[in-house]
Amino acid sequence: MTAKAKSGKIFTAKNKPKTAESRKMMQDLYKEIKKIKCSFLAGIDCFPRATKFENQEKEEQIILFLRQHFIVNFRWFFVTIILILLPFLFNVLGVIQLMPANFQLMTYILWYLFVIIFVIEETLSWLYNVYIITDERVIDIDFHSLIYKRISETKIDKIEDVTYEQGGLAQSFFDYGNVLIQTAAEQREFELLNVPQPSRVSKVLNQLLLQEEQEKIEGRVR
Repeated sequence: MTAKAKSGKIFTAKNKPKTAESRKMMQDLYKEIKKIKCSFLAGIDCFPRATKFENQEKEEQIILFLRQHFIVNFRWFFVTIILILLPFLFNVLGVIQLMPANFQLMTYILWYLFVIIFVIEETLSWLYNVYIITDERVIDIDFHSLIYKRISETKIDKIEDVTYEQGGLAQSFFDYGNVLIQTAAEQREFELLNVPQPSRVSKVLNQLLLQEEQEKIEGRVR
C-alpha cells in the first residue's frame, strides 16, 4: 500500500515514521542484545556485519547468528582421542601383529584417514549448522553432509510462543540449552538446540515478536 503526501513524495508502509511506542520497543530490543555476551567460541554473534545468507532481503537485518555452544564439541573430542589410541591398544594386545606387515601399515593408514575424515566432518557440522534470527524471521540451516543441506524458516509474525529449557550440570554451568518456538506455520515447532544463553535469546525473540505486532498496528509491516 502507498500513500501520496502533499509534497508529492510517495511513502511505502515500511518507510512510515516510527511512533514513540515503536522507538521504545527498539530501544528495549537493543538493551536485551547488549546483555548478551557475544563470542565465536560461545557460538553467538550479535549484528554480524560480514554475514549474509541465501534469499536475504535487501533491508533484512541479522540480529543474532547462533551455533551450538562450543562445549558440545567435547563429546567428539573425547571420541577422537579414543579412536587415536585404539590402534596402540590393539598393538599392545597383539591383535595387529597377527596380520602381515604390509597389511599392518595399510590398516594404520586407513584407520587414521578415517579419524581425519571424522574430525573434519564434525568440525564442519558445528561450524555450518547454524541458526539465524533476523528482524523478519528465524532460519535453521542444517548441513547433514558435505553435499546436502536443509533450510527451514518461520516468519516472526507466525510465532505464537517462545520458551527455553536447560537441564543438567553442564548446561547450567556453561549457560546453554534449547530454545523452543511454537508457530502458527506448517512447521509447528522450531528448536534451537544447545544454543548459548537461551534465556537471553528467548527474550530477544519475544521482543522481536512484540515489535512485529506493533509494526502491524502502525501499518509498517514489510
